[in-house]
Amino acid sequence: MHINVLDTATRLAAQAFLTAIPVLFVLAALMPQEVRSSVSDSLRTVLGLRGSSLDEVERVLQTRQTTSADAFGAVGIVVTLLSATSCSRILQRLCERSWHLPHLAGRLAAWRWLAWLLVWLAALTVQGRVRAGFGVGDGLGVVLYLITATLLWWWTQHLLLGGRVPWLPLLPGAVLTSAALTALASGSRLYIPRSLNRSVTQFGPLGMVFTLLSWLIVMFTALTLGIGGGYVVASQGRLARLLGTPNPAPANEAADKE
Repeated sequence: MHINVLDTATRLAAQAFLTAIPVLFVLAALMPQEVRSSVSDSLRTVLGLRGSSLDEVERVLQTRQTTSADAFGAVGIVVTLLSATSCSRILQRLCERSWHLPHLAGRLAAWRWLAWLLVWLAALTVQGRVRAGFGVGDGLGVVLYLITATLLWWWTQHLLLGGRVPWLPLLPGAVLTSAALTALASGSRLYIPRSLNRSVTQFGPLGMVFTLLSWLIVMFTALTLGIGGGYVVASQGRLARLLGTPNPAPANEAADKE
C-alpha cells in the first residue's frame, strides 16, 4: 500500500471536524424539526452522548430555523456544502492509492464528491434507529449497523473510484472497514460521553475539540487501514481469482487527466 496511514487519517479527521460543525448549522437552518431530532438521536445513540455534551449538540440543532437560514443565506449554504466535499476528495485519494489507480479528473469526480456527502448526511438521520435495532434491541442493532456500514463503504469505494474497479474486489475492504468502525462505535459509547462531559465541564464548548479530534483520528485510522487492507486481501492468490481482482496499474501509467 502506498499510503501514509497516520497522515491520511489526520487529514480526514481535520476535514471532518472543520466541516461537520458548519453542516450541522445548515441542517439546523434548513431541515424540519423531525430531521433535526433524528440527527440528534443518531448522535446520542451511536456515540452514547449524554449530559452536557448532548446539550451542546441539541442546542446547535435546535437553533431557530428562520434565524439560521437568514444568517447563512443561499450562497453561504452552497459554499458550506461544497467545502464539506473536501472529505470526499481525500477519501477518493485514499481509494485510488490503495488500488494503485491514477487520480480521476475533477470534472469527472465532482458530482461524486457531492453525492457521497448527501448520501452520508441522509444516512446520519437514520443511524440512531438502525443502531437501536428499530426498537428491538442492541443485539439486532449491531447486526443492522454492520450490514448498513458494509453496504455504504462498498458503495463509497465504487463511487469514488469512478467504477474503475469491479464490485466484488471492493467487498473485503467494505467488510474490514465496517467491522472496525462498528467495534469503535461500540467502544465510543463507553469512552466518548465521559470524556466529552469532562471536557465541556472544564473548558466549555471548546473542550469538545480535543476529545472529538482524538476520536476522529482513531476512527479514520481504522478506516484507512480497512480500505487499504481490503486491497491486500482482495489481491491474494485464489481469492483474487475468485473476486476477479484487476492487476495494479503500471507505475508509469499516464496520471491525471485534468
